[in-house]
Amino acid sequence: MWTLAIVDDDRQVLGGMSRLIPWEQLGIRPIGEAMDGEEGLRLIRAAKPDIVITDIYMPVMNGLEMIEQLRKQQFDGKIIILSGYSDFDYARKALRLQVDDYLPKPASPATIREVLQRVIAELSEKRAAENREQELQDRLMQYEPYLEREWVKSVLTGGTFSPPTGPYRMLDRLGWKGAQFMMLALEIKRQGRTEGISARDWHLFRFAVGNTVEELARQDGLRSYFLELHSHHMTLLLYKPLPWPAEAFRSEVLALAGRIIESVDRYLQVKLRIGAGLRKDDWTAIADSTEEAFQALAERREPDANHPCIYVYTEAGFRHPAARNVRPVRFFQEMADAVRTFDEPRALLALEDFASSDSGVAQLSPGELAALGTQLFAILSFTLYDSGHKLDDELPPSDLSKELGLIENAQQWKAWVAEKVKRICRRFTPNENLKHKETVEFIIQYIHEHYAENIHLQDVADQVYISKNYLSTLFRQFTGETFGDYLTRVRMEKAKSMVLEKKLFIAEIAERVGYRNVPYFTTLFKKHTGRSPTEFYRA
Repeated sequence: MWTLAIVDDDRQVLGGMSRLIPWEQLGIRPIGEAMDGEEGLRLIRAAKPDIVITDIYMPVMNGLEMIEQLRKQQFDGKIIILSGYSDFDYARKALRLQVDDYLPKPASPATIREVLQRVIAELSEKRAAENREQELQDRLMQYEPYLEREWVKSVLTGGTFSPPTGPYRMLDRLGWKGAQFMMLALEIKRQGRTEGISARDWHLFRFAVGNTVEELARQDGLRSYFLELHSHHMTLLLYKPLPWPAEAFRSEVLALAGRIIESVDRYLQVKLRIGAGLRKDDWTAIADSTEEAFQALAERREPDANHPCIYVYTEAGFRHPAARNVRPVRFFQEMADAVRTFDEPRALLALEDFASSDSGVAQLSPGELAALGTQLFAILSFTLYDSGHKLDDELPPSDLSKELGLIENAQQWKAWVAEKVKRICRRFTPNENLKHKETVEFIIQYIHEHYAENIHLQDVADQVYISKNYLSTLFRQFTGETFGDYLTRVRMEKAKSMVLEKKLFIAEIAERVGYRNVPYFTTLFKKHTGRSPTEFYRA
């Protein structure tokens, strides 16, 4: 229902319009009348009607003066002039004030109705456009965290993804303007507690490691962005304002890397290796620091004097100059993403791009090609393990080493990788609906991002347009446990890391992981860990 105000000093006109115009039939609700421009101005300010019908010549303030004041106050409703004055100067001024129609008195009810129908159609079209724009904005806001992650991942790996809101808005959001950067590449060693575990538990170990890393970075006073890449590789981008001394910044980063290794080992019994890239003065060079960090990690040279599991990139000693433009991090990420969904064409396209004639791959020695192949298949092995597949069944480590040892040049290496990727994609393509697998992966990601909220299976089912019962069955089928059990486990892992930090009260921790009932939280915590939060805290 549209609203309408009438401003006219002629009572006969006001009464006639009230009687003769079928307001309800037109979808209009009159909300008031005024008999001069000043009174009309007050009425319109208060009621904010969609449509205003006004005379021009009135006492106190005429209609054009009133319209001029309304336009200065950003009134954007429709204005129709109904006046006995047809002077050209009046009409010209009305046009300048963006009046929607100018009708001479007396105007027939049919004419007024026709004008109102046109104005309502324009209002309806405008509102529909505003609703579409708002819906688009709402969707962008909903997906902004995802778009931010994708853009950051693109920046870190040297990709080309561009956010709809533009990179400069992202720079403001992240605080990257006028900053210096340094990248840490983290690798989870598959030994000890992480050896031979299920894919489900592997997800939780990664989640726990990520929590610890992010929390330590926050405590250190460094600004950071943590991002998982491949299933056993993570990145931690650290940054500070440029005026901060470069050597002091570097020392802080390496000291933090040492604390990360020690804390993850002590609290989670998980072993990490960390590679450190060079400091950069501009966000556009972050991908270079990423490549350097992973190269240092892969070649394991130049370990830090205080922490033998931290490998620091130096300009000397890594790759001969001809091969310096080889950038495997982005290639590894693209291959992992493609193989995760068994997308053979996408994987082969990534390989073609990486091994093109100007990429520097042709300049690599047989030993460097073998090392590159070993890294690639380690990443693909972990990626497939997430999906419940073992690459060792397809390509045992002994065969991998033997085959790579026979490769003499880049062409042979490219053909060998292409053949292996084809075999993997064709053998491991799952029989179940891939869309359902991706749906469950979305839910897992959603749980890890929203565990602190009061989320239920129905909320998630509404987002993916699947019934609650069917989604429950799918989730159990792919993960081996119920949605509720998985959510609880994620919350308890996060709670454990908070308890070990010894910075919050138990009630605060309970609320931060989604529980307002502290006794219930304590019961769940004890069931999950074997000890109450207080006992766990004192251990």
